[in-house]
Amino acid sequence: MSSPLQIYPEQAVQEMLEFNRKLAEGLKTLTEIGKIEVGITPKESVYQEDKLVLYRYKPVVDKPNPTPILIVYALVNRPYMMDLQPDRSLIKNLLAVGQDIYLIDWGYPDRTDRYLTLDDYINGYLHRCVNAIGNRHGLDKINLLGVCQGGTLSLCYSAIFPHKIKNLITMVTPVDFKTPDNLLSHWLQPIDIDLLVDTMGNIPGELLNWAFLSLKPLRLTGQKYLDMIDNLNNTETAKNFLRMEKWIFDSPDQAGEAFRQFAKDFFKHNKLIKGQLTIGEHKVDLSHITMPVLNIYATEDHLVPPAASKALSNYIGSQEYTEKSFQGGHIGIYVSARAQQQIPLLIAKWLEARN
Repeated sequence: MSSPLQIYPEQAVQEMLEFNRKLAEGLKTLTEIGKIEVGITPKESVYQEDKLVLYRYKPVVDKPNPTPILIVYALVNRPYMMDLQPDRSLIKNLLAVGQDIYLIDWGYPDRTDRYLTLDDYINGYLHRCVNAIGNRHGLDKINLLGVCQGGTLSLCYSAIFPHKIKNLITMVTPVDFKTPDNLLSHWLQPIDIDLLVDTMGNIPGELLNWAFLSLKPLRLTGQKYLDMIDNLNNTETAKNFLRMEKWIFDSPDQAGEAFRQFAKDFFKHNKLIKGQLTIGEHKVDLSHITMPVLNIYATEDHLVPPAASKALSNYIGSQEYTEKSFQGGHIGIYVSARAQQQIPLLIAKWLEARN
């Protein structure tokens, strides 16, 4: 039997005084920080269409990999998570190990984009970006790196256009959307998606963001702000915290029709692994993915459980499938110190073996 909780008034007063002192110091730090910069690695726009911008990052080695990597990020968050700050940038570290990097910035959909579909995103925007890169380099095939929801889009693209992709890399990518431990999927099942989209048009990014935060409410909406007080006396630590907060709450709205299809076809009906998914005029058959595949998942991922990602091996047609785990969570795989050391080198070595 556990002993009763004992609270001593003198100790409680001292803790409150200490908390107030740290808070006062932290507020002073916050007033002196200035603008929070993100996405700092040099890049140039090489293609634009509607809200979309395709960036190429400046290579940092004399002879980068002759087959460039196109990074396809999720629609629901901003892609600068891949390049958050100098010491937490997968893009910077991929460049350092000799990769030539392109990235799609999907932009911020507005009311004029309500009727964009997954056909527009995959067979339209993504396909034209792949062609633009191929034309710049004189290549028939490029490498594709899909992240989270962007990984799912990349799987669909690679199944429809396998002749365009030399190597496919997926990171924290959902494939089976109905694994027993997928809390986000369980929450979504009873929601009337048609009513939601018909009523709201575009789905507010803020709504989705709070849904993601509510998956771990104590940690993500309470405890981290209490922990923050202990670190605000250090300017650099405070900047690190604020960069992450900036990304978390910088959530684009979702084009209504694309959201409708993704929520219903993937989350509700799990059509991707059932072979029932159609994007535009194309049936998505994962067995058509015959190029080499590297699938990286996070062991403590609360958004994309490992089982949801590892399911990929059961459905693709590739004879060169490599599966790697990362000891961390959905966000840690982008920004943790361990990720900076492990993930870019893993990708570079895997690609080098297939050049």
